[in-house]
Amino acid sequence: MTTLIRLEMLRVLRNRRYVFFSLLYPAVLYLLMAGSAGGKDLAPGMPAAKYFMVSMGTFGAVGAALNGAMRIALERKEGWVRQLRLTALPGHGYVLAKLAAATSLSLPSILLVMLLGGLGEGVRMDAWQWPALLAALWVGSFVFAALGIALGYAAGPDVVQPVVMITYIGLSLLGGTWFSLDRSPAWIRDLGRATPTGLYNQLGRIGQTGTAPGTGTLLGLAVYFVLFAGLAAWLYQRDTKQA
Repeated sequence: MTTLIRLEMLRVLRNRRYVFFSLLYPAVLYLLMAGSAGGKDLAPGMPAAKYFMVSMGTFGAVGAALNGAMRIALERKEGWVRQLRLTALPGHGYVLAKLAAATSLSLPSILLVMLLGGLGEGVRMDAWQWPALLAALWVGSFVFAALGIALGYAAGPDVVQPVVMITYIGLSLLGGTWFSLDRSPAWIRDLGRATPTGLYNQLGRIGQTGTAPGTGTLLGLAVYFVLFAGLAAWLYQRDTKQA
């Protein structure tokens, strides 16, 4: 399984789409958003550069995690998954390899935006907050890696790209990635904070306000992970029976 994880990571790193949409795109957006704010605060004590550092970190991580859906759909079409089933690799090993590869590749997107925030935009946090924020956002990306695997088995290769993009942009908008939900109407705020991205963005409170996420946030993300991972496993088994 270790060999498969390494192979998956090398394949993605050679993919120009991954490099652009998961690494460069969130980083460029962050610089544009932080620069356009001109050092202003989005909320009392919340500089725009710090807020967008967290939100663009989550944006890039979600994109990197969901990127696996398109690879899975293409592998199913090309017969690669069928070939793997003929090897000694168990079914759960394939799913775990995909999950491990996706979450490993979400880490660089988070790290790049944080480096730009600290070194380029002058974001200041306590020393403990930097590694804590990095770890929290990376662990949170497991939820979207599981969702990406599920989408890869739910959608065919001809439709998987628009399905992933709609999911990606839709969840980002609803979850407050592009703007703070604090100033939204109550029903939008409650809806947004209940979405996977809304809960994921709450992990950024470590970097934004220096406070740990609440138990409800952690529990909500755990529930979403179990649901998405369970759906991915069920879809994989269904695909196996149809093959």
